[in-house]
Amino acid sequence: MTQVTIIGAGFGGLTAVRHLRRQMPDAEITIIAPKAEFVYYPSLIWIPTGLRQGENLRIPLDNFFQRRRVQFRPGRVTGLRDGGRTVITDQGEVRNDALIIASGGRGLHKLPGIEYSFAVCDGIDAAENVRDRLALMNKGTIAFGFAGNPLEPTAVRGGPVFELLFGIDTHLRRIGKRKQIELVFFNPMKEPGNRLGPKAVEELLAEMKRRDIHTHIGHKIGGFSADRVMTEGGDIPADLILFMPGMTGPDWATDSGMPLSAGGFFQSDLHCTVEEYPGVFVVGDAGSYTGSPDWLPKQGHTADLQAETAVHNLLLHLQGKAADKTFRTELICIVDALDSGIMVYRNPKRASVLHNPLWHAAKVAFEWRYLQHYR
Repeated sequence: MTQVTIIGAGFGGLTAVRHLRRQMPDAEITIIAPKAEFVYYPSLIWIPTGLRQGENLRIPLDNFFQRRRVQFRPGRVTGLRDGGRTVITDQGEVRNDALIIASGGRGLHKLPGIEYSFAVCDGIDAAENVRDRLALMNKGTIAFGFAGNPLEPTAVRGGPVFELLFGIDTHLRRIGKRKQIELVFFNPMKEPGNRLGPKAVEELLAEMKRRDIHTHIGHKIGGFSADRVMTEGGDIPADLILFMPGMTGPDWATDSGMPLSAGGFFQSDLHCTVEEYPGVFVVGDAGSYTGSPDWLPKQGHTADLQAETAVHNLLLHLQGKAADKTFRTELICIVDALDSGIMVYRNPKRASVLHNPLWHAAKVAFEWRYLQHYR
């Protein structure tokens, strides 16, 4: 029986399960992850304002695994051996005939004083900490920012910060605290969010101006303290700092024996294959994809597209054939503001930005529909 192992129970890993089981009804599919649960990260931005509770976004996967006949192996991966044919975990080893790495990335926590900031994409606990801090604020300043990986500038996740910024602004206006709480957006780039496209940057900065959100952009970030953000362009006093650092690969990547990018990600290509390591595929935030556009986002939608491609090419590999499918490169992002939203779309041929008060409802509906796969 063919054995396929998937590392990670996030967007890419679970989408790979669905495609694999449809096309390989008799395969033995094993998922390795710390817990049998799926956290819906896109909606973490709604926890600070009370639109979601943590338990809404933590989906147990036991029933999904049973329906799809998946063997779940709890544990943390520590490395690979035999060209990827053996996965080493803190709970033992797992053999495979083909491997999909979908373990996600992690934030770079190198800036001095970064422990004084909060990153909601660190998970439910981080988002709930922001919620609790926000509830206690009656006056002061909240600073919002993000940065990239100096060795891999594309490893940045700015969309959630824009959503937090606009969503918290809307929330504070609703509860009558906005006049007492100042909002400041900071970023080392002069055109923050430029991966979304020039028009999107223009629209986002215009939205900040319309909402009376101050900006501090184009200055390198030096670090943080309990009450300020330090930059080369001056300090920003802040009572709460919401900061999304740049990203790098999983902590076990250096012990994998696989080729890595400068930024610490598994080096893959548009086929989601790892050169010179047959039967090893990479999807989602764990990878750096040679030949992809510099605006390719690190988001769940991208991981889903890559998972479908990886499964297609995995089947070809098992048949002794070369990979022939590349993943679709596109960016789809609804920058939510609780009461409205901005839809940003980009592919190699075009980019568009659309304002609509219904985008918030569309994002809520998509969350419900997506999670139906796993509930």
